[in-house]
Amino acid sequence: MMFNIDEYVLNPRTGQVGKVIGYGHEIINNVYTITLKVLIAKTANSSNRILVLEDIVSAWILMS
Repeated sequence: MMFNIDEYVLNPRTGQVGKVIGYGHEIINNVYTITLKVLIAKTANSSNRILVLEDIVSAWILMS
């Protein structure tokens, strides 16, 4: 599933919620894979740091 920029997504494995800010790519096991760039405003470990995660698209679901 592809997400639109500015949509909020959830990573069910980690519980992180963030806003989609872009796309990228990575080669994993010799396969070109589309990645999602997600802006995480707060995390459990650091309440005020802003993180940008880049992860495979399939690791995220759309927040409803």
